[in-house]
Amino acid sequence: MTVESDQRIAFLKKIHLFRSLTDEQITAVADKLEEETHPAGKAILAEGKSSDRFFLIYRGKVRITRTRKGKEEQLAAFVAGDYFGEMGVTLRGPRYASVSTEEETLLLALSRQDFVNFVKQFPKFKTNLKIAISSRRLAHKLRYKWLSPDEVVYFLARKHPVLLFQALILPVILGAIAFLGILAGLLGPNPWVLVISIVGLGITIGWAYWKGLDWGNDYYIVTNQRVVWLEKVIGIYDSRQEAPLSTILSVGVQTSMTGRMLDYGDVIVRTFVGRIPFGYVSHPQQAAAIVEEYWHRSREVSRREDVEAMKQALRVKLGLEKVSEPALSESRAKPKPVSAYRPSILMILSRDIFRLRFEEGGTITYRKHLFVLLEQVGWPTILIFVFIGAIIARLVNLAQVEHLALITITQGHVVIEPLFLALLIATVPFIFWWVYQYLDWSNDIFQVTPDQILDIDRKPFGTEQRRSAPLENILSTKADRVGLLGVMFNFGNVYISVGSMELAFEDVYNPVAVQLDIDQRRIAHNAKKKETEDIAERDFLADVFAEYHRNSEEFRREEETRSPGENEVQ
Repeated sequence: MTVESDQRIAFLKKIHLFRSLTDEQITAVADKLEEETHPAGKAILAEGKSSDRFFLIYRGKVRITRTRKGKEEQLAAFVAGDYFGEMGVTLRGPRYASVSTEEETLLLALSRQDFVNFVKQFPKFKTNLKIAISSRRLAHKLRYKWLSPDEVVYFLARKHPVLLFQALILPVILGAIAFLGILAGLLGPNPWVLVISIVGLGITIGWAYWKGLDWGNDYYIVTNQRVVWLEKVIGIYDSRQEAPLSTILSVGVQTSMTGRMLDYGDVIVRTFVGRIPFGYVSHPQQAAAIVEEYWHRSREVSRREDVEAMKQALRVKLGLEKVSEPALSESRAKPKPVSAYRPSILMILSRDIFRLRFEEGGTITYRKHLFVLLEQVGWPTILIFVFIGAIIARLVNLAQVEHLALITITQGHVVIEPLFLALLIATVPFIFWWVYQYLDWSNDIFQVTPDQILDIDRKPFGTEQRRSAPLENILSTKADRVGLLGVMFNFGNVYISVGSMELAFEDVYNPVAVQLDIDQRRIAHNAKKKETEDIAERDFLADVFAEYHRNSEEFRREEETRSPGENEVQ
């Protein structure tokens, strides 16, 4: 098969690498492409070897694999419209993975020299390429476990460094003041200035480090199945907002004057249930182009699959030979079923002590805000510190008075100083009170599963109340942040209307994000239900068409056997 020049140009215009190039520039690239057809199972590039060509997949499918400890591991599967070999051509190092065909594949290849020339001649192509390489290297480094086996990351980026710079301004200023205080303490007579300045410098360094980690833990991701916004506050909050490509309604870009100068802005992805903002993302125009490309590609694939499914149903109804059923596209792949999840005691005592949102096995679990915890453990915490202070004061007193001792041995018996022992024993009930209040807070959880929502209130060593509702019965959701503290610290309530009943996720962090989680799960559940209904409707139509096909010959013969007079009367 020979790909004509106009077909090559139309093909290149759909790929984000060539977005914003002029027609003349795209034509120049198309003229340099060389066609290669490879059978299934053919090795194109080998791991550890150098590569001198860049490849575009015009038709077919390839596998990206690497060998680790003697075992082959699949990294990705690329289809028509994807490309590979760009890092080997630009970085000139050995390849970290192998590429082989899964089916007969038609490739369009570009030599290293032509590729490098286009990078030098076309600045926009260079920018697009830089984004692609950065995304693939970062995706290779992070390797998210929640990605499905055939899911490919096409775009992965953090927020623009300007946001990190803004976050570090105050810590840097306070750190500079603390450093000047250290110098003053070293030169002055007052040692307390030195001590306070050293402590202040340590706090500001820790604050700046935490700000850097917070900035580095937020990611924007575009795959062949969905768009994702990962947001994480270490030890407290872990959020993944996502939308399947098939639910996207529009993609927009918003930039300020400063953003246009520094090439950052907001990419707004609007879906059926709201929007997913890529805030302060670098190269916003290119990021939006990538989302649009794979959004449109998923729609084309869905249309082709619907046609193929209808043809397959007709063949079955007509009793014709069955053809192999095409695999479900990545954008419509079904998630694995999961069951409701409850955090274990071990998890509570380890990594999830103060986390307000976490996801496990497809179930999202929320706790109430830390202000609720502080309210519950406030008094026991104060009393514990009072008794600890009294214990420390008693220990100091025992150390200062010669005839008093913490532990004495009388007639072979060990005796602990009575007041110290009394204070120690008196502290224990308040510790148990604190633990009880914490467990009461941690066990009051809200969950969103793929099928239902749950409000679980379990008293420590006591009763458990559980309210639930199927996702398909949800009529509406509403998120509220009440009061000044709710607005300042972003917590509030989410109300879910289910028939005549209303469930409330109370005092949750970021109620708008919680509402979005619920709506996204509801949309996914309803889409799955609609897919089942579509299959039933397709089978019904196939029955109708098959019956018509089986009887059409009989109807034709009946019409032919009619006398001319009967036809004229009719």
